[in-house]
Amino acid sequence: MNPILITGCARSGTSMTAGIVNLCGAFGGKTAPGNLYNKKGMFENVKIREDITKPFLYSLGVDPFCQKKLPDINVINEIAEAEGEKLRASVTGVLVEQGWDSRSIWFYKGAKMCLLWPLWNAAFPNARWILVRRKRQDIINSCLRTGFMRGRMGIAGWDDWVSTHMLRFEEMERAGLMLREVWPQKMIHGDFSEIESVIHWCGLSWKEKEAKDFISPSDWNTRGVKNE
Repeated sequence: MNPILITGCARSGTSMTAGIVNLCGAFGGKTAPGNLYNKKGMFENVKIREDITKPFLYSLGVDPFCQKKLPDINVINEIAEAEGEKLRASVTGVLVEQGWDSRSIWFYKGAKMCLLWPLWNAAFPNARWILVRRKRQDIINSCLRTGFMRGRMGIAGWDDWVSTHMLRFEEMERAGLMLREVWPQKMIHGDFSEIESVIHWCGLSWKEKEAKDFISPSDWNTRGVKNE
């Protein structure tokens, strides 16, 4: 089965999107529980994040939170082919250990994946990518008022950070990845047509009632966001 890789800027709704993918039947393994900023859950596999992604970022001399120093995409391109098979074995090994049956569709959600996309593409060339999007200023506003987003200073610092992510998004699209965009703000305003289409595209079963029950506008940081 082709895996589902969910990524995008932090504070864009990647956890919300991954939660929908999870309840519609994809296997995510043991994922991080909710916190003050993601009350329904993070939906990121903890072991993959802590034992695979973070050590790899440390090896590059990069901030493991990818807030201060970001990965050099030229370096990632250079090592992607050589490291891809190792990443594939490590990730699937974790999932099997956590109960994956090797046949069902699995997902991994990680905001940092878009900054490492050539490596993940080398590991899983047949993956379906869900790119979670949010307006630039809304991301910046959320970063400024989120406690764990401390790697940049002020609007200009976060604007530069968002710009780097936008460049990676453009590269992913040009590379021809199997990719669909999701704008979670639409779900907050009651429009589930986009995510429903993406769920079907991923080969999962759409569960409308469960999805609508899962989305709580009060849990989404909407201050300063216009309803559109």
